[in-house]
Amino acid sequence: KRRHAAVWPEMLEALYAAGWHNYSLFLRPDGLLIGYLETDSVEADELKDVQARMAATDVNRRWQAEMAELFEDLDGAPDEGFLELEEIFNLEDQLAASRHAAQTAQTTAYETRTHEESN
Repeated sequence: KRRHAAVWPEMLEALYAAGWHNYSLFLRPDGLLIGYLETDSVEADELKDVQARMAATDVNRRWQAEMAELFEDLDGAPDEGFLELEEIFNLEDQLAASRHAAQTAQTTAYETRTHEESN
């Protein structure tokens, strides 16, 4: 926690420049660390692309070396041990779909009434 409370400014800028947006880490009391980040694209390879851009930076190599002692059972740098999780729910996506469906139903009902009223 202490190290992530004071991430080097150079590292923060490198993450952002590499395409890491809305990046958060969550730590469970037993040590399980979950990270969340958004990228500019939803393409499957985008995570690999932003990881590769970070891997190419000197600041990332220094940061990963600094963090390595905190991780167990990793083959390689801590940021190479990502497991992708499937998103099964997104509030904004479902709200947008629901609101769009409701708007479409209202428009259809209005158009139907208007058409029937004119006959």
